[in-house]
Formats: sequence, C-alpha cells, structure tokens
Amino acid sequence: VSGGSVVLNADIEEFEALKAIAENRELNIVSYGFKGEDIRLINVVPNPHGQLIKVEIFGDVAEIDLKLVGEFQAMNVLCALGLVLAQDVEHKKSYIEALSALQGAPGRLELVEGHPKKAAIYVDYAHTPDALETVLKSLRPHITGKLVCVFGCGGNRDPGKRSMMGRVASELSDAVIVTDDNPRSEDPAAIRQHVLAGVVEGSSDVNEIEGRAEAIAAAMKIIDEGDVLLIAGKGHEQGQVFADVTEPFDDIEEAQKAMKELS
Repeated sequence: VSGGSVVLNADIEEFEALKAIAENRELNIVSYGFKGEDIRLINVVPNPHGQLIKVEIFGDVAEIDLKLVGEFQAMNVLCALGLVLAQDVEHKKSYIEALSALQGAPGRLELVEGHPKKAAIYVDYAHTPDALETVLKSLRPHITGKLVCVFGCGGNRDPGKRSMMGRVASELSDAVIVTDDNPRSEDPAAIRQHVLAGVVEGSSDVNEIEGRAEAIAAAMKIIDEGDVLLIAGKGHEQGQVFADVTEPFDDIEEAQKAMKELS
C-alpha cells in the first residue's frame, strides 16, 4: 500500500532488489543492520549473559544491554524496533530503553540467572542434532571460560539421532553430561549408551549421570564466572515422561533449586 512502511535488513544480498520494489510501490523504507542507514549496528560485544550492542538509531547513538544471545537475535530486535519506529519515531528514546528488558521465548535460549559464581545458564528446547549444533555455536562467542552441555535423548523416538547428538555435543562443548530426557518405555541407561557411542574421543570431558535433576545439580558445581551451561532438550516442557507416568519436571526450576543449594 502506497504510504506504508517496510523494514529491510541492509546486510542481506537481496536488499537492493527488495529496496527497489519498495521504492516502486512508494513505501517508506527503514533499513537496519551493519549497513543500515536508519538503524545501523555499529558494534556487538557478546558476554555470558547476553550482548552489549552499539547502534546508531535515526541519528542518535545508543548502547543497549540485551539479555539475548546470538547475533541473529540482535538483528531480530533491530527489525522489531524498525517496525515500531516506522509508525512512531517521536517516542524513540522510551522504545530504546525498553530493549534492555526484553526476554526471549520460554525455553528458547532462556537465561536463568542467579548462579553464585556468576556463570550463565541457558535452557533450550534443542532436541535434534541440527538444533543442538545451532545453539552451541550461538553460545560460543559469549563465553570467556568453558561451555558445558547437559542433555539426553527421548525414548521411543528416532534412535538414529542419539549418537549424532553425542558427537555434536562432544565436539562443540568443553564438558558434557549425558543424562535422561523423557525415556518413555525404553531403558534410560540404554538410551544414554546410544548417545555416548557418538562421542568423539578426546574432544571434551564427557560424563554420564542418571537422573536429570542430579545431572543439572552436578553441572552447577563445575561452572564458574565466564562459563556458560546449556541445559538442552526439554525447554518449556513441564514433565519427564516415563512408560506409565509423567512426573512433574521443569529444567528452569531444577536449575534454580540447584543454584539455591550451592548458595
């Protein structure tokens, strides 16, 4: 619609083509990214609890402390900001200030704060090899110490992925704890052995711990300031599924409980 607005990522190769289409339709163009004219990303400094981004926004420079990890999330935030400012640039300052309070979707790289040694803990739903690889690679730039991963694989579901996840975790983490995740009617110990079969020898410190709560508690004891712990596989789920019962279980609650005991 003529007079409407479009927000475009200036860093992608399709930008010029999309810009030409928007200009032909007489749309108001807001560009963002490192090459953006309206919202220009100047610098990104990752840290264990998120990232500090420096941005020039319609002529004004601001530093924003994002509680989100991954450059892709910074880009998503700038895109959302562009959509808002395209309609209401007058309240720019209040919108920018609000960005530091942003939280991600529950169970998707969700930050759990409160570790007594200031380590960062993230809970994520990643339960496939590709998803686990993506999350671990996204976290790596945010680490000044070590990256620890706690995960397991579900029972009665795609057993072929188990060794693949063992390989991914061992290659991309500094320490791994293989544990349980919805074993259903399968033997949890057998599932863990399938995962461990994929571990790349000598790639990282890998341990097996029966019981997901025990594994999370053990991981809390080995992380320190500058470290990041990823608890993967369940995300927002509220239960641990066994053959004939689903027991209440929340990764975030278990992480908070383990941190409280450490304190």
